Amino acid sequence: MDAIPQQPIQVTFDYPVLFTKGLFAAGNPILRDVLTERAGADGTARVLVVIDSGVAAATPGLSGAIARYAEAHHDAMALGGPLVIVPGGETAKNDPAVLDRIHRAINDARLCRHSYVAAIGGGAVLDVVGYAAATAHRGIRLIRIPTTVLAQDDSAVGVKNGVNAFGKKNYLGTFSPPFAVINDFDFLETLSERDWRAGISEAIKVAIVRDPVFFEALEVDAPRLMARDPAAMERLVRRSAALHLAHIAGGGDPFELGSSRPLDFGHWAAHKLEQMTGYRLRHGEAVAIGMALDSAYAHEQGFLPRPALQRILDLLVAVGFDLLPDELAHAPEPTAGASVLDGLEEFREHLGGTLTIMLVRGLGQPFDVHEIDRDAMMRSIGVLARAQDAARTASAPRRAS
Repeated sequence: MDAIPQQPIQVTFDYPVLFTKGLFAAGNPILRDVLTERAGADGTARVLVVIDSGVAAATPGLSGAIARYAEAHHDAMALGGPLVIVPGGETAKNDPAVLDRIHRAINDARLCRHSYVAAIGGGAVLDVVGYAAATAHRGIRLIRIPTTVLAQDDSAVGVKNGVNAFGKKNYLGTFSPPFAVINDFDFLETLSERDWRAGISEAIKVAIVRDPVFFEALEVDAPRLMARDPAAMERLVRRSAALHLAHIAGGGDPFELGSSRPLDFGHWAAHKLEQMTGYRLRHGEAVAIGMALDSAYAHEQGFLPRPALQRILDLLVAVGFDLLPDELAHAPEPTAGASVLDGLEEFREHLGGTLTIMLVRGLGQPFDVHEIDRDAMMRSIGVLARAQDAARTASAPRRAS
């Protein structure tokens, strides 16, 4: 066989994950520095800003602040066109018209590959804007400015973008690293109680999988997090973001070419629960349920000791999660179980290859399984009902002896 010799192709990338308050105050240099120090001498940077409609409503002075910031730093940046306001939440990812509108705005602004799209919003808006930026000109520089706990402590840090299609979550998407991630803690003050809580689940997830010390810190901080203590939340966001980024950089599979995804612990059920509830459940709420379900299953199968299971469930309940949505608690058992279990094959299809589900033997002790005992998983739903009642009677999270 005649062939050109194979050549290795190495691609490296890096991006800063920054933390601040008052990002668009004229005296805050972070955004200007990102546009100038990392980009090099490209002249004035053209930036198209896309904003989550929920963020725009919650911070009515945001548009004016962005315009004033651009004017104060006109030597470094120029707005590429009018601010683009798009729906927040899963609506952004379910409606193709939203993606088309962002593509058209990029085209109308005549952005090039050295231009920027700055996405300000929750995880769903960052996903759809990231997908638009990655596919326009095969890639325009993306600056993520996440505004929710879940986006700041998890999704904005990663390299994935996507939209929903054919009734499946993130069916269309890309792996495209951001140019920078800038977390402004001031945005968290505008969140509803529900959105404040929802993002905590992803921090608990990465603590269960990678860092028992962080898990213990979350147990200690649970009352402060429920009381909306800003310092406690800032600690959570910083550590969770660092752990997520460390896994992406050092896990050996940033673009998920294999079948194992440690950071998707609990997500096979979460994605299905979101669909089952018509996205009534927030992603973080569904992840909390998925982690509880997989932990109960691991215990049922003899992998996870009871004290470790109880700690996980106690912490989830302590920060306010309901582990049994109506679709599981009130539906006939066969219907509820079968519907959730359909998520296993959908999860395998999304990853490709062999079904791979991460479970844990203890905190910081993950392992993969390739088969799920459907009857045992059904029993685990019943375990959750009993365990949630028990967890709610606990005065504080238990500690393993």
